[in-house]
Amino acid sequence: MSLTRHLNPRTLPLIITTTLFVALFGFGAISYDAFLSPQVFLNLLIDNGFLLVVAIGMTFVIISGGIDLSVGSIVALTTMVSASLVQHHHWSIWVILPLVLLMGCAFGLLHGVLIQVFRLQAFIVTLGGMFLARGLCYVISIDSISITDPTYTALSEYRLALGEETFISLSGIIALVTLAIAIFIAHYTKFGRTVYAIGGNERSALLMGLPVARTKIMVYVLSGFCSALGGILVTLYMLSGYGLHALGMELDAIAAAVIGGTLLTGGVGNVIGTLIGVLILGVIQSLIAFDGSLSSWWTRIAIGLLLFLFCLLQRIIERSGLGRKAKSTTA
Repeated sequence: MSLTRHLNPRTLPLIITTTLFVALFGFGAISYDAFLSPQVFLNLLIDNGFLLVVAIGMTFVIISGGIDLSVGSIVALTTMVSASLVQHHHWSIWVILPLVLLMGCAFGLLHGVLIQVFRLQAFIVTLGGMFLARGLCYVISIDSISITDPTYTALSEYRLALGEETFISLSGIIALVTLAIAIFIAHYTKFGRTVYAIGGNERSALLMGLPVARTKIMVYVLSGFCSALGGILVTLYMLSGYGLHALGMELDAIAAAVIGGTLLTGGVGNVIGTLIGVLILGVIQSLIAFDGSLSSWWTRIAIGLLLFLFCLLQRIIERSGLGRKAKSTTA
């Protein structure tokens, strides 16, 4: 019987991704005694919470059939604006937080309008946004700005105890809350269903009377919001603002989404898969750290190999007809 009769196209990539994560974590548990500690698992989320938030926004963009190369630069700009306002101008953190979130939304709105209204390529528009945001970082300061504000420090050091020796940071909590909201938006709202429909077949979405133009713009606004929120988490994690923060994070976010089963052609993907993709990247980093003899650059090598494998998997899915079937079932 044919492959398409036996495999669910929507869950196959997620099953493969989850299996890979379990295999990598199991390898770490066998190789290193302390690897199976609950805190090691929680550290995957603590150390990569900001990447998860950014990757969630990227997932929505890719599902809609687009791409956003500006996310890392918006993260860096958020850290610079936050650090400059709190350290040099002594603004309250409760004023800074909504301000930088609005800034991220404004970047996303600009991208969405240029892409949808003026019919420009998403790659070029967001590439321009990447250069603009990164350049603005150095207009503020060419040096790193350390944050000594007591409120920032307290939030950075906050830990929610989950047991005698286990805890989760504020950034991890925010990342999980963002994930839960993203799952609800993607699967239980008209906006989420429209995003899938646009990625599956934009022309069909138009013929069905769906608000394609508004949704495509809002997808980039959502990505800008997630980027700014990720920037807030980076600020709390690093307690500094720097123009070189989040360098290459846009590629990490794309990698996490693709490894998590999101098709680059759009229409198929899942934020749960993106979570697993982020955790896989975190496990690779942890394995290299536990080994102690390998350079951190091996993380990039491993991510590159995984991307090759998952892009090949996507091609196999498309050629077998599973990709078209998945789009028709999610639209």
